[in-house]
Amino acid sequence: MWVFWVICIWFGAWGLNIWLTSKRFAAAPILAPLVLGATMLVLWEIVVAGLGLSAVILPAPSAIFLRFGAELDLLWGDFNQTVIKGALRGFAIGVSAALLCALAIDRSRFLTKGLLPIGNFIAAMPIIGIAPIMVNWFGFDWQSKAAVVVIMVFFPILVNTTQGLQASHAIHRDLMKTYGASYWQVLCAMRLPSALPFIFNGLKISATLALIGAIVAEYFGSPTRGMGFRISTGVGRLDMDLVWAEIFVAALVGTGFYGAVTLAERYFTFWHPSQRNR
Repeated sequence: MWVFWVICIWFGAWGLNIWLTSKRFAAAPILAPLVLGATMLVLWEIVVAGLGLSAVILPAPSAIFLRFGAELDLLWGDFNQTVIKGALRGFAIGVSAALLCALAIDRSRFLTKGLLPIGNFIAAMPIIGIAPIMVNWFGFDWQSKAAVVVIMVFFPILVNTTQGLQASHAIHRDLMKTYGASYWQVLCAMRLPSALPFIFNGLKISATLALIGAIVAEYFGSPTRGMGFRISTGVGRLDMDLVWAEIFVAALVGTGFYGAVTLAERYFTFWHPSQRNR
């Protein structure tokens, strides 16, 4: 019987989304994902109940949300440790360092030939190997997690910014020189604005990498709090409701972080063709 309801709900939601998009409602870009997300949660609940799955294998969404509400203080402490102290600080340091290095590379042919290959080498290093080293160097608190995040976000920002600084047309750069503009005047007035779409591409990639890096780093050493620490210990105790509640928080944070970067991109690059129709 539950299979019948799964099929009906799925095709009903499918038809509703087709109707929403065909009518071209202003709120359709928001409503369509919400309908799909709610449908997936309802189907998840029905499948778990229909198959009689144990909470150890796959807890129902209702059980996860109940645990989420019961552990708000615990989840807030883990959020503060992982996201605010580790991910955001590492993200800010990594982005700042990458932007400064990109400017240095733009000024030096030697750094262009030498630093980018080194950055590529660092980016290829596995996080599983980096995280224990950072824990040994910086200790078990947020500093080691921020260091892992710095390494993860540095290279995407560096590459995209370097490419963006070269995106301006040579004829425009020559025109600025004929007006007697200095390097910094050309950089601020023309080259950095033209590089913004590339920089925001790197920021959107790094927004998700920062959270992933901070959580994974906590597997290799953490004080008795943090999202990665809670997931690791929760799996060991088979406390899967709490594990999924932490995953739910991580998904919300990652989505919100990515959305904030996207809104900033829309605001600062409103002139770009990719943003004109939005």
